[in-house]
Amino acid sequence: RWRHRCGQYCLYFVEFQVIESGTEIYTALASGVFIIVLAILAVIYKIKHRKKAIRMDELEGFEFEYYCADLLEANGFYDVEVTPSHGDFGIDILAKKDGITFAIQCKRYSDDVGIKAVQEAYSGRDFYDCMIGCVMTNQYFTNPAKEAAAKLKILLWDRDYVEGLEENYGG
Repeated sequence: RWRHRCGQYCLYFVEFQVIESGTEIYTALASGVFIIVLAILAVIYKIKHRKKAIRMDELEGFEFEYYCADLLEANGFYDVEVTPSHGDFGIDILAKKDGITFAIQCKRYSDDVGIKAVQEAYSGRDFYDCMIGCVMTNQYFTNPAKEAAAKLKILLWDRDYVEGLEENYGG
């Protein structure tokens, strides 16, 4: 008997709480579901982001060039051409976007990219008669490289820029 009464009382109490604060329960449930969905989305983003970063960093030099070419095409560049590995005059990719021609030097490094890559992009831009020269990398640039690029009017596309391009890349 005691269990039965306790069970009825507990059930009554729960029902009373639901009836009295139904709106609060729905609010609490909605808040909990919202937090769970945000947590799931954050985990998915981190996994997706990590896989791309690992992929980019594990590629060999020539693989990185083709990967960059694919990224450029996925982001509105056209007539994208990877140059031959020898005799490319410092340029790995030729591309166009909005009628503007680009000469791009790709560097898949484990450290920051220095001034030599900027010099190669500068000379290669002129050799291929392109309007814009760029250095594209999976890393960042040294201060001397940044200074030279500013003086020589060479675009520097660092890791953050490449990761931004990856957002539109499906491969």
